[in-house]
Amino acid sequence: MDINSIIARELGLRQEQVDNAVMLLDDDKTIPFIARYRKEQTGSLDDQVLRQLADRLAYLRNLEKRKEEVTAAITEQEKMTDEIAAAIDKATTLVEIEDIYRPFRPKRRTRASVAREKGLEPLAELIMAQAQDTDPLSAAEGFVSEEKGVESAQAAVDGALDIIAEDISDDAKLRGKLRELYTNQGSITSAAASEDADQVYKNYFEFNEPVSKTAGHRVLALDRGEKEGALKVSVEIPEGRGEQLCRKMYVKNTSPCGELVGNACDDSFKRLIAPSVEREIRAELSEKAHEGAIKIFASNLRQLIMAPPVKGTVTLGLDPGYAHGCKCAVVDETGKVLDTCIVYLTMSEKQRETARTVLGKMIEKYGVTTIAIGNGTASRETESFTADLLSRTKSKAAYMVVSEAGASVYSASKLAAEEFPDYDVSLRSAVSIARRLQDPLAELVKIDPKAIGVGQYQHDLPKARMDDALKGVVEDCVNSVGVDVNTASYSLLSYISGINSSVAKNIVLYREENGAFTDRKQLLKVKKLGAKAYEQCAGFLRVPGGTDPFDNTGIHPESYAAAALLLENCGLDKGDLGDTEKLKKAFAKVSLRDISEKTGTGTVTLTDIIKELEKPGRDPRDELPPPLMRSGDVMELTDLKSGMELMGTVRNVIDFGAFVDIGVHEDGLVHISQLSDSFVKHPLDVVKVGDVVKVWVVSVDEKKKRISLTMKGIKQNRSR
Repeated sequence: MDINSIIARELGLRQEQVDNAVMLLDDDKTIPFIARYRKEQTGSLDDQVLRQLADRLAYLRNLEKRKEEVTAAITEQEKMTDEIAAAIDKATTLVEIEDIYRPFRPKRRTRASVAREKGLEPLAELIMAQAQDTDPLSAAEGFVSEEKGVESAQAAVDGALDIIAEDISDDAKLRGKLRELYTNQGSITSAAASEDADQVYKNYFEFNEPVSKTAGHRVLALDRGEKEGALKVSVEIPEGRGEQLCRKMYVKNTSPCGELVGNACDDSFKRLIAPSVEREIRAELSEKAHEGAIKIFASNLRQLIMAPPVKGTVTLGLDPGYAHGCKCAVVDETGKVLDTCIVYLTMSEKQRETARTVLGKMIEKYGVTTIAIGNGTASRETESFTADLLSRTKSKAAYMVVSEAGASVYSASKLAAEEFPDYDVSLRSAVSIARRLQDPLAELVKIDPKAIGVGQYQHDLPKARMDDALKGVVEDCVNSVGVDVNTASYSLLSYISGINSSVAKNIVLYREENGAFTDRKQLLKVKKLGAKAYEQCAGFLRVPGGTDPFDNTGIHPESYAAAALLLENCGLDKGDLGDTEKLKKAFAKVSLRDISEKTGTGTVTLTDIIKELEKPGRDPRDELPPPLMRSGDVMELTDLKSGMELMGTVRNVIDFGAFVDIGVHEDGLVHISQLSDSFVKHPLDVVKVGDVVKVWVVSVDEKKKRISLTMKGIKQNRSR
């Protein structure tokens, strides 16, 4: 099996791209490193395509290994034939391989194995031959044996039919056709498991939908309902079609033996095949739903982490609460904590007045310009209080309600205790909320991605697969931005290409003991950071204000000579870095092909070098529209009216639509059918988490606190 060719065909890539990417992966190069610094070899494959390639590579290699194991097992039993070998070679999925191996797999004790022990296999073969002149009962007389436990001719026939039924159930070709039948003509159905079943699942108490059309989120809902004992779920095909297919493949005629084989077909399908194939179809549906949900979660997480930072502002973080008060923390432009307090905004007017005074003084004293409000308990009241406070103080500060998902998890973590040993757990969450507005990426990497809550059914998904996918997203995001080696936390550093948690801690320890890094080469002095790790990580670590200006760019040290020659050929030097207009004019006159020939560096890499020279320390997030900040009056659910036009921020994208924050406590749902005037295959094709969109209110259900929104007929001009 030519794995690389298969991948190239499936992903629509050139053979050379796949060959080089596989070679680099096998050399333990990380995906961020390959995507950023090996573009010449891969044809500029991005991190997401490379991860698809890596996943498919792992699957196909596992398939190849399983083929070898099955071939060896069958050969060892001396049952290998040219036909079986060809079938194994032709198989493209693990399911096909297991179907082929099924007849040869060691079995537990079954009715068929008992019949074989009684010596009834020759009778089964005789019946399967279906000769017109064979009388099954007469033939079975010769197999009656008190010693073997065959009491009568009918008992012998029954045992032979058990053998035939099991052989039929082990037929790989038949199972393949039945699986296709279930997929194309089957329906997934569900009903209430009991009279007092959880009403949360009432939409599935009389559910019936074709397998081929069942959306992933419905599969996940059915799986959860079944797991919780609220639903009975099954996959059904048209009555008699399964038995009919079995009979078509095995019954040769209407002879007495043919009639018995037909009975064995019916028994095989109902007792052995149907339950097994149904489990396989359910497992396949669940696996696809899991992959779809993980893909959505990963996309949402990517957008959330890569949200534009609100840089250069003193920020007040508010972690709302009722009885325990609102926790407050002011942090400066670098995220350093300046002050903290706890105020009570939901109690008496006297306490509210005290809170106005305390927070008003903090805003004035520290020059607060942005306020981040957590969206949890008491968020609605805190937002109203903040809007009122800003109007009273005439402050120019603006606020934004941010997701506080995971803030409490972080606050109680060992990392938070190390960062803020002098602060109470509750105050740490206020700091986290402020910082995640200032720099979402730097703060959110401290939290388990699953705790951030931007997906669907995340707690039902396979943990290992979920962890791998989300870690890959965070890794790609961190490396695409790059980090300041002198200020980054070890949790942020641990996502850098080539650096694990242990080495990340050693980097922090080194700078604590030796002072700030002044150049990238010093990284080689860090314990456990060798030449191989340095090659992987150096380009992603920035050294602002260091001895070499190149160290504050995304230019890899291996390309410094090429960068210097490029500048020299343009009559420039390192002192011109950042003078965008001057550099653009100079670079427009130079021939990249000539520089490429002189340096041995590809033109794609040289193009990337030019971008870095023009904007050293470039942050790709700066090119995105800023988040939607608010400062005016806060609306209540009762203020919403049908047809009202509002601006909002997309908070979560799921299979059936997107949830949008429109400035009231409850997010509104834009159903997939309301996302666009044209057909939408999936919401992710239209919106992403963090997008600022214009919506119209369709309806409001105050009792259920549900808001229906639409984006139809609206020209969007503020999308990320």
